[in-house]
Amino acid sequence: MPNKIFGTVLAHSLRGKMLSKTELQTLAESRDIDELVTRMKNTVYLDALAKLTKPYTAEKVESALREHLVNQHAKIVNIANGSAILSAYFVKYITWNLKIILKGKAMGRTYEELLPKVNLRAEELVGRRDLVVKALVAKDFDEAVNSLAGSEFGEDARKAAQAYKEKGDVRVFDTFLDHAFYKSLDRAVVFESKLQDTNKVAGVDVDSYNVLAVLRGKFWGLSANEVNDLIVTTGKVSRDVLQRMINTEKIQEAIGELAGTAYKELIPRSAANDIDAIMQLEVAFEKESLKRIMNSFRTVFTVANLLASIKLMAFEIRNLAAIAAGVEQKIPSDKILASLVRVE
Repeated sequence: MPNKIFGTVLAHSLRGKMLSKTELQTLAESRDIDELVTRMKNTVYLDALAKLTKPYTAEKVESALREHLVNQHAKIVNIANGSAILSAYFVKYITWNLKIILKGKAMGRTYEELLPKVNLRAEELVGRRDLVVKALVAKDFDEAVNSLAGSEFGEDARKAAQAYKEKGDVRVFDTFLDHAFYKSLDRAVVFESKLQDTNKVAGVDVDSYNVLAVLRGKFWGLSANEVNDLIVTTGKVSRDVLQRMINTEKIQEAIGELAGTAYKELIPRSAANDIDAIMQLEVAFEKESLKRIMNSFRTVFTVANLLASIKLMAFEIRNLAAIAAGVEQKIPSDKILASLVRVE
C-alpha cells in the first residue's frame, strides 16, 4: 500500500506540473534557441536542461528532455514494483532510436550525423546499449539491419528493410519496428489482465497500432499475408474486423469497417485522399488516448495513474521538442502553437 499511495501522489504531482498554455506560448515566442533554453530553465525542466552545453540546438534540447522522460519512467517502474505494462512501454525508447538509425542508414547518413540524434539512456538502464550501438556503428544499411538479427527487433527490421527496398518509403520503419514494441505491450496487457484501468489506457494504443498498420500496409501495397503479420493480438477491434479491412479494395472502405466498433466516432467525415484519411484517423486515436489518460486520474492507487503520468509527460516533451524546432527555424509562434498536441 505505501508504494500505491506514493505512486498516486507522484502521478498527480507530475500532472499538476504540466506547463500551462500561457507558459507554452511564452516559450514559443522566444526570439532564438538561447532565449528558449533560458525560459525553459525557469520551469520544472531546470534539472533536465542543466547539462546542456552551448551552442544550444533544438536537437540537444530534445535529447535532454527525452533523457529526463526516460529517467522519470524508470523511477515510476521501480515504484510500481516492475509492472509488466510500465516496463513494456520502456521498449518504445529503444525502438525510437532504432527507427532513427535505420532510416538514417537507409538514406546514407554517417555515424557522425546520426550520433547526436540518438540518446542511449534507456538502453543503458536496461542493458541493451550494445544492441543499438552495433546498429549505429554499422558501415551501411544492410549491416545495421543484420546487426539486429537474433534480437526481438531482428525479424521486424529485416521485413522493414525489404519493404523499404521495394517501396522506397522510410515510414515503413515506423510501422514494422512498432510491431516489436506492440508485441511486447500486448504480452504485458495479457499478463496483467486484471488491471482493467491500466488496460483501458494501453488498449487504445494497441487498437490504434493495429488499425493504422493495416491501413498503411494497404497503402504501401503489401500483400494480405504481410499485413496480417503486422497485427498483434487484438482488443476492441477484433481480428475479424481487421481481416475485413485487409480484404477491402479501397482505404476508405477499410476505414468504414470501424463503424461496427467502439471507435466508430473516430472515422473521418471527409478526407482529401487516402493519406489524409489515415492521418486524420491517427489524430483521432491520439485524442481518444488522451481522453482515457485523463479519465484514469479519476481513480487512485492504480498502475493506470502511473502510466497516465508517463504518457502525459511524453506528450508534453513532444510539444517542447516541436517548440524548440520551431524557434530554431524562426517559425511564427502562432504556427508553432497550432501544431502542438492539446493536452487538457
